[in-house]
Amino acid sequence: MDVNAKITVKGIVQGVGYRWFADRTARKYDVKGFVENLPEGSVFLEVEGEKGLIEDLIKDLRVGPRSAVVDDVIVEWGTPHYLFLGFKIKA
Repeated sequence: MDVNAKITVKGIVQGVGYRWFADRTARKYDVKGFVENLPEGSVFLEVEGEKGLIEDLIKDLRVGPRSAVVDDVIVEWGTPHYLFLGFKIKA
């Protein structure tokens, strides 16, 4: 079953390659959407795909790249919009 997930990752996640990590990991699980830095220092992802694959993605996001320190991962589940063609990094 396809779902939408809005994911906020809190901690030391900017300036450590976290968006590139998220991009590679999302592509590995073949989910569509985007990742971007938020002004307050968090990283935000909106993804769509099979729920089990997104759950696997979230497990990896809780670890992050070697230099990141993930304090919390907040997930809001929803209905997919099917608007994403692939996965991208936003500035």
